[in-house]
Formats: sequence, C-alpha cells, structure tokens
Amino acid sequence: MSDFFDNYLNIKKIRESKREYKRHMARVDALPKDYAFVFKKIQHHMWMFASGSGYDMLKIHYDLLELFEEGAANGKDVLELTGEDVAAFCDELLKNAKTYTEDWRTRLNREIAAKLGNKEGPQ
Repeated sequence: MSDFFDNYLNIKKIRESKREYKRHMARVDALPKDYAFVFKKIQHHMWMFASGSGYDMLKIHYDLLELFEEGAANGKDVLELTGEDVAAFCDELLKNAKTYTEDWRTRLNREIAAKLGNKEGPQ
C-alpha cells in the first residue's frame, strides 16, 4: 500500500519527476532532427503500453535518450541504433517495463484457468 501512496499521491515526488521529465525533453529537442523525431515516435508508441505509475517507462526513455545522444555525438544515423524495424526495437525496450499487455495476458490465463477448473493458473 505504501508503494501506491509513494507513486501516486506523493506530490513532492510528482513535481520532481515532472521537472526531471522537462529537462530530459529539452535534451531531446537538442538532438538532431531525425533523432528527435524517432525518439518522440518511440516515446509515444511506448506510452500506449505503460502500466502503473509509469516510472519504469521514464527510466527506459532516459536510457534511450543517453543512447541517442551518444549515437548522435558519434555521427551515426539514428536507424543504425534502432535498426530498420523500430517497432521490434521498442518491443525489446518494453521487456523491462510493466505493461498493460502483461496484465492482459495474466488476466486471460487466469480467467481461462478458473473456468476450466485449474484455479492456480497456467503452469
């Protein structure tokens, strides 16, 4: 229960997170145009899957920003970092985040197991 209050009702933490997010977005805007475009598209795509407080998603975005800044500093094309299949790149990033799809999978398996008499769920 304290996690809930810490993540959702902690005004000080929310304000600091918002300030940090704005600083990071200023760094995104300072990237070369192609990098900033791809970052924002990835960010938008990934937020569709965010679950919970979203703090784990922010960590992934901040790590991605560092990767993009390094790639831009080394003169690499943004797609050299992500690959041509940017959606697959996003899937890899999302493996480390709590997502709604995870919740949907769990609920689907639990409902089927309950209906078929296996209360413990899939093995």
